[in-house]
Amino acid sequence: MARAKASKSSGAGKVAAIFPAPGHDHARCSSDAMAVAEASCVERGQRLTPIRRRVLDALLASHQPLGAYDIIARMSRRGARTAPITIYRALDFLREQGLAHRIESRNAFIACVQEHASGDPVVFLICEKCGIVGEAASAAVADTIKNASRAAGFTPKTPVIEITGICAHCKAA
Repeated sequence: MARAKASKSSGAGKVAAIFPAPGHDHARCSSDAMAVAEASCVERGQRLTPIRRRVLDALLASHQPLGAYDIIARMSRRGARTAPITIYRALDFLREQGLAHRIESRNAFIACVQEHASGDPVVFLICEKCGIVGEAASAAVADTIKNASRAAGFTPKTPVIEITGICAHCKAA
């Protein structure tokens, strides 16, 4: 969310908007995204409870997808171990609010960093080398999928496309 806003306003290229540069200010990136998430919850009349905040914080700590048990392990470093059902409930809330996505092929979750409508198709670009996932919102892809679905009389539940490959930063390294 925050990264997309910053990239659009700064005139950065597409690569910067989708994949963070190595050495980017991750603390600021995470802080900005958390602020946007908090504002979004307030705007919708939803509560970003301490456990939901901690789960989102764990997702924001990396641009790589995390499984529920990875989240539990990260959170338990800072205190008591949280029950898996509690993590899954927090993840469900974050997904419902558009603050996180599930990467089906990895059975893992990632914080949402783009602004898009909840029903809009999302394209995930997954780097096979570094594991970073870029979220590419595309109006053209969204329109194509919506039109094809509508023509078939089909209503997509979770319109997600996952593409694996090598990110520009790994390709350049």
